[in-house]
Amino acid sequence: MRKALVPDWRPLTCSYRVQKQALKYGDRVHLQNGYNNWAGGYLDTNGHSTDSGAKYAVSTADSATRGEGTGTWEVLSAAGKAVGANVVSGDLVYLRNLYGSDGGYLDTNGHASADQKNSGGKYNVSTSKDQDRAPGTGRWRLFAQASAPGDQNVRTGDVIHLWNVYGDNGGFLETNSGGPAGGKYDVCTNAYYNRAQNVADWKLHRA
Repeated sequence: MRKALVPDWRPLTCSYRVQKQALKYGDRVHLQNGYNNWAGGYLDTNGHSTDSGAKYAVSTADSATRGEGTGTWEVLSAAGKAVGANVVSGDLVYLRNLYGSDGGYLDTNGHASADQKNSGGKYNVSTSKDQDRAPGTGRWRLFAQASAPGDQNVRTGDVIHLWNVYGDNGGFLETNSGGPAGGKYDVCTNAYYNRAQNVADWKLHRA
């Protein structure tokens, strides 16, 4: 008598790695800060800014969704690339906040605090209703540390630096000192890209 075949219910294993998605202009992202092993919070608008020409103050928050849209940023080209085009490491970008459907553009405005200056701080960061409140204040050079494959494109999950081009050297976006009520850390720009404990590292998450 032939032996009956018994089905093998062991789960199949996959030997391939899921490829991260390329970041495209028009995508919406959350930006997680790398301070203290990625405990630096998510880039967030929180409260009205008192800076001249500004819209909202910028800090980090424990949650990417502290308020509706406060931690969501739309990536737009500052060099005329079309919506849907791939973001390439080194591109010049605008970051538009989506709080209230229009939380303004990430912007350098005013000088960093005295304490922040003592550790390399350059400029305060808030949002503005204008893409360029002053020449270069709303433009950021986006650099990825690495990506796979290494085709120069940026992908969700990549770690990036954001360098402001105000005055041709506006500094790197970083967390520095305590934030406001409901927030976590204050945000400014710094002359150094890694002042301490990866404070200028930001990880891209799709919103």
